[in-house]
Amino acid sequence: MNPVYRLLPIVVLMSSIFLAGCGSEDDANDAVPAETQVTTGLQSNIKNVVVIYAENRGFDNIYGLFPGADGIPGVNPTAVGSYIPQTDRDDANTVFGKLPRVWGGVTAPAQSVTIAEGNTAYQDNVPFQIDSPKGFQNTGTVVDQSVITRDLYHRFYNNQMQINGGKNDKFAAYADSGGLVMGYYDGSKMALWNLAKQYVLADNFFQGAFGGSFLNHQYLICACAPVYPATGAAVTSASNSISVLNKDSNGNYLPVLTQSAQSSKSALNDNGAPKFVNDSALTPLNYAGDNLYHGINTMQPPYQPSAVATAAGANPATADLGNKSTLYPQTTTTIGDLLDKKNVSWAWYAGAWNAAIADAPNTKRTVIGTGKIQFQTHHQPFNYFSEFDPTQPTTLAYRNQHLKDFDASFLQDAAAGTLPAVSFYKPQGNLNQHAGYASIADGDKHIADVVAQLQKSPQWKNMAIVITYDENGGFWDHKAVPKGDVWGPGTRIPAIVISPWSKKGFVDHTQYDTASILRFITRRFGLDTLPGLAQRDDALVKNGGVKMGDLTKAFDFNQTPTP
Repeated sequence: MNPVYRLLPIVVLMSSIFLAGCGSEDDANDAVPAETQVTTGLQSNIKNVVVIYAENRGFDNIYGLFPGADGIPGVNPTAVGSYIPQTDRDDANTVFGKLPRVWGGVTAPAQSVTIAEGNTAYQDNVPFQIDSPKGFQNTGTVVDQSVITRDLYHRFYNNQMQINGGKNDKFAAYADSGGLVMGYYDGSKMALWNLAKQYVLADNFFQGAFGGSFLNHQYLICACAPVYPATGAAVTSASNSISVLNKDSNGNYLPVLTQSAQSSKSALNDNGAPKFVNDSALTPLNYAGDNLYHGINTMQPPYQPSAVATAAGANPATADLGNKSTLYPQTTTTIGDLLDKKNVSWAWYAGAWNAAIADAPNTKRTVIGTGKIQFQTHHQPFNYFSEFDPTQPTTLAYRNQHLKDFDASFLQDAAAGTLPAVSFYKPQGNLNQHAGYASIADGDKHIADVVAQLQKSPQWKNMAIVITYDENGGFWDHKAVPKGDVWGPGTRIPAIVISPWSKKGFVDHTQYDTASILRFITRRFGLDTLPGLAQRDDALVKNGGVKMGDLTKAFDFNQTPTP
């Protein structure tokens, strides 16, 4: 045999070994688990996270018509499922023929248009467009997005009763606004809609906790519900603030408020809003199985700015702890604590923060909850925590480092490229889209303008912006809510993810909730996991569902980023 042929097998073998050792970069990447690649891409490309927290809009309320999204059944062709008609709260669960009237009328005081209650009695039992060019419910009076509509119930137990096990068919029955809960807008008129079309709209994103703004702001920073002392003077001051609930046959509390004898049996009756024995700020003792009370509906911070004034003779930077509306200082671990532990910079920027602090000592407030600004003290979650106590030099210094004024700091920091690694921005009341004191249009313009300024920042190339809402504001949404733990999740809300590294023109169907923002921050900066995140995921799985995502499905770190 020719010696050359004897060498061929050896040459082929050595070549194979050599080529295996000189694999392509793609081959090397294929050998790395996909989730590890995502974490590496996240940590390499995202240096700044900005969370913009707007107010009180369900997904269907402003994005129900969005192309490709799971929007309003019967209206949006890409909706999943069919519309479940609203039913009454009578024993027969009667399907409404017509929706209840909008009690007290549609529009807030001093608006350019007025829709009286008597003009709202003929709406079919289907979702309807509030800003229809034909006028509200075909009255000829157009309620455009610059008009402020009346506020709606958005409370902890009411939200669960409206969700009704996932059917979402009791929104009108357990409302104080009648049929207005079924209203939606043509969101395509919003600047934020265009940003959602350009970047990522999440259409399976739920408010972290049932109910209203107070609890969901707390959930945003700690994935928890505030605790209230179960002993001492606090119990006496809160005795009238404990919600009264129905119980099952074993004596366990149900998430159902006990109706009073004066409550109408039907929402179709005159003044058909339900009445309860006590729908208040606290859970009953041990409702969560921890032998504590918890704050669930609006309570006020123990430090100024607070809607509760300072007690006579007390430090003017405090609120009266003897007032039943004041929450005692909290000590639970927050996302801020975990960022501090890793030496990651962060700040909470609030619109009109400095103005509210200046307004706090006034006998007659002109900024806090009133006037043009409508500063909302219960939208400032860190101001409930003892480490932000303004009466002690050390905690005051810490407070000033992390709680900042939007007007004085945020845009200036963005322009200079000095925003901290994690920034939360809370718009002031009149710019947050909250029904009752803010319009859709004003908040939309403001938030879109803020995004435009962030896109000019030197930090933009490595930035991720998450725009979402604290809760649904009482508006109906058709998406079944996954069954989680005792605190939530609640009704579906909009969320937009904007970044040079986010996917483009993408509707993200991944299941998220408010604390998915915390999951994203935790993964990016390698933080410890807040207990509430694990509690929520464990509960979802136990109830046959899936864990919440961490927003990384909205990103593509293999793409060429947009400028």
